[in-house]
Amino acid sequence: MFRTHNCNELTKSDVGKEVVLAGWVERIRDLGGIKFIVLRDRYGTTQVVVNPSSSAYSIAQEISREYVVQIKGEVRERPEETKTNSPTGEIEVYASSIKILSESKLPPFYPGDSVSEELRLKYRYIDLRSDKMQQNIILRHKMAQAAREFLNKHGFLEIETPYLTKSTPEGARDFLVPSRLQKGKFYALPQSPQLFKQLLMISGFDKYYQFARCFRDEDLRADRQPEFTQIDIEMSFVTEEEILNIMEEFVRFVYKSVGIVLPEKFDRLTYEEAMEKYGSDKPDRRYGMELHDFTEDFRNTGFKVIDNVIENGGTVKGFITNIPMSRKIASEYEAYVKSFGLGGLLWFKIDNNEIISPTAKFLAKNYEKLRTKYKLKNGDVVLLAAFKERETLNIALGALRLKIGKEHFENKTKVIDALWVIDFPFLEWNQDEQRYVAKHHPFTLPKNIDDEPHKITAHAYDMILNGNELGGGSLRIFSREIQEKVFDLIGLTKEEANEKFGFFLEALQYGVPPHGGIAFGFDRMVAIAANSESIRDVIAFPKTASGVCQLTGAPSEVTQQQLEELSINVVKNKEKI
Repeated sequence: MFRTHNCNELTKSDVGKEVVLAGWVERIRDLGGIKFIVLRDRYGTTQVVVNPSSSAYSIAQEISREYVVQIKGEVRERPEETKTNSPTGEIEVYASSIKILSESKLPPFYPGDSVSEELRLKYRYIDLRSDKMQQNIILRHKMAQAAREFLNKHGFLEIETPYLTKSTPEGARDFLVPSRLQKGKFYALPQSPQLFKQLLMISGFDKYYQFARCFRDEDLRADRQPEFTQIDIEMSFVTEEEILNIMEEFVRFVYKSVGIVLPEKFDRLTYEEAMEKYGSDKPDRRYGMELHDFTEDFRNTGFKVIDNVIENGGTVKGFITNIPMSRKIASEYEAYVKSFGLGGLLWFKIDNNEIISPTAKFLAKNYEKLRTKYKLKNGDVVLLAAFKERETLNIALGALRLKIGKEHFENKTKVIDALWVIDFPFLEWNQDEQRYVAKHHPFTLPKNIDDEPHKITAHAYDMILNGNELGGGSLRIFSREIQEKVFDLIGLTKEEANEKFGFFLEALQYGVPPHGGIAFGFDRMVAIAANSESIRDVIAFPKTASGVCQLTGAPSEVTQQQLEELSINVVKNKEKI
């Protein structure tokens, strides 16, 4: 027996017992010849005392931090003045014997040390020993179990779908896997199980879920990984309203399992409302500072910068806040919105009941109009801009309000903001390809398929939590005729549609139930619960921002023999090898 107890479970009731513990040496202290060892496992820590008179003392002289040891001894109550509030803070174990199970060379850092992420990822097995990382992984486990508990209880079946599948245009670049048996052909790793879960609905499995591994060869950032996990859910014979309601219940249940209480009812905003008020389709409303349309308040100002924009069909928008404001700060904010395409930024503030602004001599009447209309008070600041393209203006001001919110109103993030964004546009124009593409994916059910392309809306919905897209889904097309119309709208010829999706179009002819679903970004769900900015902190073995596994060195080169078996030539510097 390696251990009789874990390192967090001994209490005063165990005093007098002979116990065996095993774990890593967290710390060693020598006080007047007596050694104190803090032993750690994933459950917690226990203090061990080694007296010079003990036969264990000579072994204690040999051990160092991160050694793995087994300790036998008697549980004793700590002196009153040394007790702590930790789970084992009232006791300590007096060692009678110590056995070294595994030595450790001097590690590049100790668990919990503040070191670069690159070093943490290279020695991830050491990083994962830290209390923070252990708690993150345990949190992930608890949330996964809660998700399965809820879905199982509501009649969903967990069904796996293939990893090796067909390359189809779904938005991101595919990871391709060459086939040895079918020379010159490739599998694709799934970006999502979208078509397979719809095929499961056609097969009669009316409630499906899967913890699906998804793969997308795209540029990475804090909330992206080339491989990630989503909780994939699909249902048949349901309305959009039914999906939203049960998924609210689902998310509340999962977060409640780790002590986080979400609102009893999520608000709903249309896509248009979200963009107009917050400049984002995943708005963080906790900061306030809604965008306002000031166009009518700035007509015929005589100030050419604004007049030209309005005369050419443009818009004036802005928001009200309460922050320190100066020309220097305004210059920084102006540079920020220019990076989104705007030409500049205007501002004014109320100070001692006076309007202060570099442009007050040109726009004083207009600023005064806003002061009266919005009942501005001392300390209030209005930031505004004029631009011909309303969407660009919304996005730029939306990004600025978030920047200001994070810089000045971090106290407001203690509340939880949960909502649905609904009624998304069905299509969006791709400037590079000069064609319409699906806003979500081409299997989303449109509401008004026969309207002009830019007016078509979708039965699509995103769940937003604190400005993060927690999950997104839609009702699905269940008619071959509509599906073919959609392929035509996004510029796929019949031949291309049959080549890419022929198997699915075929299936749509054999009795398809109305169905819909959603996919939750599980890594992001956990990161929010862990209060972490990066999903890398809640994944055991993540990749870096450049898609590299620092631990194993993947991706790596393979042998020429392996390449020849797959009939592949690798081109380096435009030369085949």
